[in-house]
Parts: sequence; structure tokens; C-alpha cells
Amino acid sequence: MTLFLPKWIDAPARVLMSALFLLSGIGKLTAIVATQGYMSAYGVPAVLVWPAAAFEIGAGVLLLLGLWTRPLGVCLAGWCLLTAGIFHTAFADQNQLINFLKNLTMAGGFLLLARAGATGLSLDARRAVSRTDG
Repeated sequence: MTLFLPKWIDAPARVLMSALFLLSGIGKLTAIVATQGYMSAYGVPAVLVWPAAAFEIGAGVLLLLGLWTRPLGVCLAGWCLLTAGIFHTAFADQNQLINFLKNLTMAGGFLLLARAGATGLSLDARRAVSRTDG
């Protein structure tokens, strides 16, 4: 038996998924020095705080709008795996282990999103309809 889910069900999922990236990107910009210190402690050049914040905010907005969802899903899956591998590998620390597993889970969700794309209530869906109407 197939569970009925409306085609717009991905919209609230995208809102929830985008919140993490929007808040994280904005948080980097409001705490530049602290974020640079954190990044440097893991061997990441502090100057990368700017492109990291821009990527997270930009990706969060695109995800929220449901624009270019399939390639964005692949990029965000890669981002989650990259950040897990750099910042969350001290598995003796339970918080680090939880964050590592969270990132792996999010990467899996983004790969599913890359496969399915955004259905209803997205700019991708709207663009697809306008292409078939024209």
C-alpha cells in the first residue's frame, strides 16, 4: 500500500533543511573571529569563512525556494560529508559523534532530494510547468 503524500510535501522539508544552512551562514558572519578561530583549530584557513558563509546562505536560499534543487542536493551532500570529515571526527566526544552522524544523515537526505528534485511549491516545479506550456 502506498502512503498518499501531497506533491507539495517537500516544501516544509526544504524549509526545515534550509534553516540549518541559513542560520549557520549568518552565524559565521556575526561571529567572524570566533568562526575563524574554530576553523584554524582544524587546519582550515581562516579566510575561508567568507566563501563558507556565502555558500551556506546561498544554498539555504536556493533550497528554500526550490531552485536548482537536484544539483544543489549533490553539492549540499558533498558539503555535509566534507564538514563531517574535517570538523567532527573526534568520536570519543559524544557531541562530535552525534554531529558526524547528523552530517551523514543530512548528506543522505540531500542525495534523495537530488534524485527526486523539488516537486510542488518550488521554482523548479514552476519552471517545469512553464516549459511544458510554452
